[in-house]
This record gives sequence, structure tokens and C-alpha cells, in this order.
Amino acid sequence: MPKSSKSKIKKTSKGKVKNVKSKKEKKTFQSPKGMRDILPSEQSQWEKLRKTVIETANFYNFSRIDTPILEDVEIFKRGTGIYTDIVEKQMFVLKTKGRDYLALRPENTPGIVRAYFENGLSRFAQPIKLYYFGPFFRYEQPQFGRYRQFHQVGFEILGGEDNPIYDAQAILTLFRLIEDLKIKNLTIQINSLGCKNCRTAYTKKLQEYYRKFSSKICKDCRRRISLNPLRLLDCKNENCKEIKEQAPTIIDFLCSSCRSHFRGVLEYLDELELPYVLNPCLVRGLDYYNRTVFEITAEGYDLSLGGGGRFDYLGELITGKKNSFRAVGSSLGVERIIELMNAKEIKGLTVPKAKVFLIQIGKPAKKRAFSLIEEFRNAGIKVVESLGKESLKSQLKLADKEKVELALILGQKEFFEESIIIRDMKSGVQETAPLNKVIDIVKRKLKKKTK
Repeated sequence: MPKSSKSKIKKTSKGKVKNVKSKKEKKTFQSPKGMRDILPSEQSQWEKLRKTVIETANFYNFSRIDTPILEDVEIFKRGTGIYTDIVEKQMFVLKTKGRDYLALRPENTPGIVRAYFENGLSRFAQPIKLYYFGPFFRYEQPQFGRYRQFHQVGFEILGGEDNPIYDAQAILTLFRLIEDLKIKNLTIQINSLGCKNCRTAYTKKLQEYYRKFSSKICKDCRRRISLNPLRLLDCKNENCKEIKEQAPTIIDFLCSSCRSHFRGVLEYLDELELPYVLNPCLVRGLDYYNRTVFEITAEGYDLSLGGGGRFDYLGELITGKKNSFRAVGSSLGVERIIELMNAKEIKGLTVPKAKVFLIQIGKPAKKRAFSLIEEFRNAGIKVVESLGKESLKSQLKLADKEKVELALILGQKEFFEESIIIRDMKSGVQETAPLNKVIDIVKRKLKKKTK
């Protein structure tokens, strides 16, 4: 029996065989798990954030950079760290037809450093200050404040010296951005991870301490003891939290140079009177950090809004060559900021409402109205319309709903007489005006109403 995509074989209760037409499966498409649509009703907060980012970046002299959403997987293995959760568990990786392995970027700092060296940005005056705003991707369990596609804003200060004033500026820029969004009661959590030299002694001490509790700590931490010891301090497991409270602190192991650098950062924060607390367990989740690391939190909100730190060794990791590259940066999670703005009822960017509604009746009038809207646009007057509707009554209802100051009525009679009716929506008073002078008349009327 020939196969058919539209039927299947089924036995009846009496054992007879018959063809049964199968119903076409109806698939309901939804956004992928952990990814979401940003609807028009949400855009005012996003626009406010974008506007504030641009203003902050301009004031502190950061220039925009956009890097590809796809990067070579190896960049994140070398830079972010092969034993980090991001690389081990969370990257979206694809193999191209040319057999290259690319990853949807889970973060941006390695890509920014790659762009710095690839495009010869070291030839410009140093340090060079860059900022970005874009989508990122991590395969993790979606929950409040965490999505598989999320957005970040970042500020990077690349090149130059490892002067603590740049660490302070990276912190300040992010702090002022959040503050300008009217989010209050912010605190900076800050720590120093030292350099390669002083961190080695601390790592050994930390491993010795945690090996005493190897039977009590979680499975991930048992791996971290040998593979990534600093991440032991980042564990959120309840049993591990109790153990890390008594763990040795890295501040006690800093060399004189790192201690001086960290003191300098704190002195600049004191000068600005920015609120901060020392957090000896703060390490961030990325392997490239050294010396200063920080996060910014808000009272009443459990998740970090943003953070960053110094990454002086990332240039060597990306290029595979020894160099004198120095850098520090910061970033914030956009979705978390938006959620907090909504929770605190912080209004988004207000879009100026149109004060004029253009009504058209009849095909010739509709065609003329279509070009008249562009004339108003060139004059800087926002006009709202409903070109799909035909009746005067329905369009007047919409004009009333939009709460415009003036309604312009262009019917067939007005079209042939090259005139237009101007209706004051509050008083109901109407007048007929020449079509070629309507823009000047509307300008005068709106100006009077604002006085």
C-alpha cells in the first residue's frame, strides 16, 4: 500500500483495516524560551534609558562602538575563561558552512578588546573610551531579571596607564547613569583581586581552607577548588555561603603595588562622596579581572544592577602576545534596570503628542491629505490622522480621543475650492482658510494656545 502524508492505517474493533485522514497539526509559534518581545507599551522606558546612556557617554567623553553579535568561540574561551559558567554552560555555539565555530556573544569585553587590536585603536591618544548598547545571549534558566537574550550597556577605558583614577571613572560613569534614571539608594560593592603575583599566594591559602570542607561544599565548588578557586567565593549555595564567611580574604594578601592602587580607587570614591562597602567575597564571574572589581546594588532589589572591574591581562589573552595593555570597564543589565524602573513607577520618555488631526473625506481629498501631511512634517508640526476611515463622524471621534487642539477637515468641496476647514476642538468654532496658507495659520493658532 502506498504511503500517504494525508492518511494513516488504523484497525477497527473488528480487526478490519481502514485509512484514517490525520488532522494537520496546528503549531502556535511563540518567542524562544527565555527571549521576549519588547512591546510598544514598554518602549518609553527603553527610550529613556537609551537617551540617558547617550547623554552620560557624551558628558564623560565615551565614543560608541558596535561589534558583531557573533564572535569566534575561542575569544571567550581565552578571555572570559574556559572554566567559567558562561563558557562551560551558557554559550549559544554554531558551526558555519565554512566549519568555523562562532558564538552568540555572551558578553562584550573580549570582543571590544579584539576590535581594539584589530583596528589599530592603540594608535590613537590613550586611553580610548568606548561605550556600547546591544543584545547578548546566555543559555541559562530564565527567571526574574535573567533572560537568554538580554541587553547590556557598557563603558570601557582602554589603553593608557593602570591609574586608579580610571577605575574610579568607570564606577562613576555607571553610578551616574543609574542615578540619572531616578533610581535611588545605590551602593557600590567593591573589592580587589590583586595581580598575578599576589593572587597566587592567596589562591593557595583559599584552596587549603576549602579542602577542609570538601565533603560539605556543593559539587560545583569541589571542582572549583582546583580549576577556578576564586569562584568559590561567588557560590550562592546555602551551605557554601556559611563556609565562605570564614574564608581568608584577599585584601590581606595584596602586594604593596595592588594595595596602593586599591587605596587610590577608594580615595577617589571618597572625594566624590559615593557610597561604597568593601565586599571581600566579590570576585565577579569572569576570569580576566584583576585588581578592582565592583558591583552596584539598589536598596530593596536582590540582583546586581551592573558592575565591572580592571582587565589588564585580557590584551595578552586575546592576542597571545605580551603587551602593556591596561583597561577597566563597567556594564549594566538593561532588563534589570527596566524592571526596577517599573517597580518604582519611574516614568519613561514622554513623546510629544500631536496637536493637529487631519480629516479627509473622498478619494481626491485623501490623496491631497497624504501630501499635506508631509508639508506639515517639513514645517515641524506633528499631525495625526486616520487615512483608512471615510466618515467625518468617525474621524472627529478619533480627533477628540487624541485630545488635539485643532482638527483640519478636507472634503471634496474644499479640495476643489483649494480650501480647508480649521476646527477648534475645545470651542467647536470653525473657519475656512486657503489651503496654501493653512500651515502658517495653524502655527499662529497653536502659538496663541501656548501663551
